[in-house]
Amino acid sequence: MSLPLGHALRPGPLERALRSGLVLYIVLLVAVPLLALGYVGLADGPVQFWDRVTAPVARSAVVLTLWTALLVGVIDTLVGTAIAWVLVRYPLTGRSVLSAMVDLPLAVPTLVAGVMLAILYGPTSVVGERFGLWGIEIVFARPGIVLALLFVTLPFVVRAVEPVLAELDPAEEEAAIVLGAGPLKTFVTVFLPALLPAALSGGMRSLGRALGEFGSIIVVAGNIPLATLTAPVFIFGEIESGAPRVAAAVSTVILLFALAAYAGARLIEQRTGARRATS
Repeated sequence: MSLPLGHALRPGPLERALRSGLVLYIVLLVAVPLLALGYVGLADGPVQFWDRVTAPVARSAVVLTLWTALLVGVIDTLVGTAIAWVLVRYPLTGRSVLSAMVDLPLAVPTLVAGVMLAILYGPTSVVGERFGLWGIEIVFARPGIVLALLFVTLPFVVRAVEPVLAELDPAEEEAAIVLGAGPLKTFVTVFLPALLPAALSGGMRSLGRALGEFGSIIVVAGNIPLATLTAPVFIFGEIESGAPRVAAAVSTVILLFALAAYAGARLIEQRTGARRATS
């Protein structure tokens, strides 16, 4: 007796067990910690939560984290798009080496990245001494935070824009040139509509990544309260000081902003078909 066609499409016991195991793994690894964080952060009520995140040091750390991450997202969107343009559009000697360097921040531990920046731009380095003569501090100041964030987020926009550029039909550019469009008009009418969604998606992912950066920041920022103390380093300090509820409250705020950035990136990708950045 032959079985109905639907029977062949039903998952077997092994497949059902595998699916259930993977779902459970994701829930235990991601959902449960997120719920625990929100529960501890709000355990004493919204008033206490608000007081903790608006305390002067906590508020300063959150604001510093937000505006530096936003600045890095904007810079990454512009410069990352330009790097992708050069890698795809121009013949370069050693292009493979340059392309590999773009991915290097993903392989280098962020703590090592912070040490590298401190050695290169620290107060006792040649570069740091030169800027010090002009009254400009890089490491142990806010410029060092921005540099560290730019280093760790470099690949996101480049890897989002690069495949879009590579897949564009050359006939569209040729048609625009034949119709008399100059280089700027050709870029605006042919390239920009295709590149903008990928660039914005990569930039928002850069912003989300920058919000949680810790390893490089703890080396280069100086971690001065109300000046160069970022939210991740503040959270670490509160945990070490035995104040997990304060740490959880600030963590919840940063988490909400990071989730909003990633949700925005996903929305852009789904609405436009943009490729997600390498992460």
